[in-house]
Formats: sequence, structure tokens, C-alpha cells
Amino acid sequence: MTWLPRALGAVTTTYGAAILVRPELLLGPSGLLRGDRADAEQAMFVRTLGVRDLASGLAMVFARGRKATRVAIAVRVASDVGDAVVLGRALRGKPERGAVLAVAGGWAGLCALAALTTRK
Repeated sequence: MTWLPRALGAVTTTYGAAILVRPELLLGPSGLLRGDRADAEQAMFVRTLGVRDLASGLAMVFARGRKATRVAIAVRVASDVGDAVVLGRALRGKPERGAVLAVAGGWAGLCALAALTTRK
């Protein structure tokens, strides 16, 4: 196994923990922040994503064996593709849409490429 899936998992874990603590880190750049601070509904929504990212990132970091690592990566890629689809639709017509699609799609692509490092 190479270091790349674990490194991407560590970054994902860090981001998940960060948005759990400060939902504005996701809401601000996406253009979804209402006011200076996240309201209760926004914070709840983002924190669910934070838990998901924390869990999938930890799975990538601690997966043992090729198959487990590939499953963890697949979950991460599916999550990012889902983010791109859902947030892409929600941000239709907003200037932040392109950046959100680039980040979610780029991260999905990078994690998918990391799966190639798990080949025999």
C-alpha cells in the first residue's frame, strides 16, 4: 500500500473535524452562509457532513489491506460525487458554484486516482 490514500484520508479527517467545530469553514466559501455565523440549521447540516468526512477519512487512514482501502476510498469518492451533485444543484446561478464543483469533483478524482496505487 502506498502513502497516498492514507495522506488523503488524513486531510479528509482534518477537514471533517474542522467543519464540526466551525461550520463556517464550509458555508462561507460555498456562499451558503447567512450572516457572519452559521445559524442552528446550517450548523446541523454541515456537522453531519463533518461526521461523514471524519469517519471516511479515518477509514482511509486505518484501512488494512488492499480491499479495505479500496472500499474506504470508494465511500470517499461517492461522498464527494454526491456533494458535487447536491451542492451543484443548490448553488445554480451563484458565483461560488464553479469553485464548489471544482473542489468536490477534484477531491473525488484525486481519491479515485489514489485507488490506483492500491493495485497489485
